[in-house]
Amino acid sequence: MKNSYRFAVVLSGSGVYDGAEIQEAVLTLLAINKAGSTYQCFAPDIKQHHVINHFTGKETQEARNVLVESARIARGKIKPLSDFNASQFDVLIFPGGFGVAKNLSTLAFEGSNCLVNKEVEIAVLEMHKANKPIGALCIAPALMARILKGATVTIGDDKETAATIVKMNGVHQPKMYYEICIDTKFKLVTNPCYMLDSNISQIEVGVANVVNALIDLVN
Repeated sequence: MKNSYRFAVVLSGSGVYDGAEIQEAVLTLLAINKAGSTYQCFAPDIKQHHVINHFTGKETQEARNVLVESARIARGKIKPLSDFNASQFDVLIFPGGFGVAKNLSTLAFEGSNCLVNKEVEIAVLEMHKANKPIGALCIAPALMARILKGATVTIGDDKETAATIVKMNGVHQPKMYYEICIDTKFKLVTNPCYMLDSNISQIEVGVANVVNALIDLVN
């Protein structure tokens, strides 16, 4: 029988262009469940940077909240990231989406000089201090490079983003959709997901590989 582990999943809104990438987020929850483990979703209770009409691709004159929007993906079962306690979880994981770069940080606007949301930074550092594994998908590995100095990550093969990671004193490894990058020092597992030109079946493979690797690292 498989052991059941407790995952904390940090979301950044709802929708690839201004929040969490929904397919990556849902496939993360599915992979955790299929691995026989449990999850609790979190998101910071903050104003979303902006709102994008996902049909037209244009910015709209709306104001939305990251926690409220993330609750759509979590079917309402979500907590403010301020409630996160590393002692209650075995694994921490971040799906991607532009919300990571716009809401959880200023990466989209300031690149290697970006600031990271304090609650996100605290959650990552608490898990690292507790020697517990952390996963990051799509653009989220760039945030890990900002928080965990010297971390080795992958965002696929995007040269500009890889250069940004290097500027933040991180190390980048090019990977395919099914490959994962494991930094044993930080117990950090990353995968490119939609940073590559992938389809949903390929994303499922990559996400499952990350989740399974994180479970292996718990012990």
